[in-house]
Amino acid sequence: MKRIIALCLLAVFTVSGCGVLKGKPEELSVTAYEKIQKALVSMTSYQAAASVTYVSNKGSNDYETFHQCRSTGEYRITVTGPEKVAGNVTVSDGTIISQFNPKISGKISVGSKESYERSEILITSFVKNYLSSQDVTVAAAALDESICTVLEAVVPGEHPYLATEKLWVDNETSNPVKLVVYDKNSVERIIVNFTEFQYNVELDDTVFKANI
Repeated sequence: MKRIIALCLLAVFTVSGCGVLKGKPEELSVTAYEKIQKALVSMTSYQAAASVTYVSNKGSNDYETFHQCRSTGEYRITVTGPEKVAGNVTVSDGTIISQFNPKISGKISVGSKESYERSEILITSFVKNYLSSQDVTVAAAALDESICTVLEAVVPGEHPYLATEKLWVDNETSNPVKLVVYDKNSVERIIVNFTEFQYNVELDDTVFKANI
């Protein structure tokens, strides 16, 4: 199924193909759609600065973060704000997840469990979910001053608060702009706004080691 969907994504887009075209034809450029699909599917790595908001029934928490990720599963998430948690790092080498706080000398937690709340803020996770989703939905939308293509995917598993997600991608740059994860009642639970994004950066293996 993944192979079939991936081939469709790289093929010429039609309404009866891999997605459902919403809105007027002039609102969503086929060329922009294809360019975005190609950029995401062929992505080998990325790094990005992003503000992340987690919304619960009791309120919300905001963080500033820096992501370094490979499509093969390795990632490093560094919290850059607020000040009280700045410097906290979560690293995955694709197998083992480690967390550490440089403010506490020698304090490293190795073998931490992966969590959807953490992994779903990554574009690599969205792409994986998007390619695995049975129904691929595409729409056009304006976000601030940019015209974006909006892609929707299903979050796997039975998480009570994380059911579906949408990714806004700038039509001109093909860069992700915003990612929102919704619960089963379509309430926003995670909101990620990307302030910087760079595709296919060279990331040394040491980036994904917990001892730096």
